[in-house]
Amino acid sequence: MKPVDTLKVFSQLNTNRGIFSTRELYGGDMIDALFGSKTRVKLLHLFLNNPGKSYYVREITRLIDEQINSVRRELSNMLSIGIITSDNSDNKLYYEVNQRYEHYLPLRTIFADQQPVHEATGPQHYASDWQTVIKELPGVRIAIAAGVLVQGSTLGVDLLLVGNVSPVRLSKAVKSIEKAEGRDLNYSVLPYDEFYYRLSIHDKFITEILRSVHAVIVDTDNVLKG
Repeated sequence: MKPVDTLKVFSQLNTNRGIFSTRELYGGDMIDALFGSKTRVKLLHLFLNNPGKSYYVREITRLIDEQINSVRRELSNMLSIGIITSDNSDNKLYYEVNQRYEHYLPLRTIFADQQPVHEATGPQHYASDWQTVIKELPGVRIAIAAGVLVQGSTLGVDLLLVGNVSPVRLSKAVKSIEKAEGRDLNYSVLPYDEFYYRLSIHDKFITEILRSVHAVIVDTDNVLKG
């Protein structure tokens, strides 16, 4: 995480609002002034405290007690820079926080009531405690971290596990990592024979992972070395 990330978000969010004066910054609530809108602050608080949960506009207006026009305007602004995503379901447009947004973690640090146990810092860094969780999963022969778990990775998959892994143990392990990271993970599990075959024929999925920024956590047979 870069120290200037949050400043960049402020700039993007306030593009159309001009520069705040000292009086504006200190005359009212600091967070409201810094982010330029009370409605925006309420929306960020709602979304960042409920990752994985989606809301439609009128539901949001009730939850944050703000005018619908103001809510629509801020949602459009946040959507345009990627802080939230939208999806149409049952003739309603639903919004939720984008957990893969570049500045998700610094924003969560500011707005979430409960903080992640760990945050990744530095190139190809991952918290040693969840690394140990993965290493101690019975049956794991290869484990590769990418996506949101490795800084600089833009992959859609965060964790690839290879081997004969208990679904129950895996589910428990992933949930513990998600709790530590403060966001949901996309992961994939392959039997060893299938992975080895796909590796040998330069399968697109495997090749994309290995050619992108990633971190090898487990490689019991040194298949990925050389």
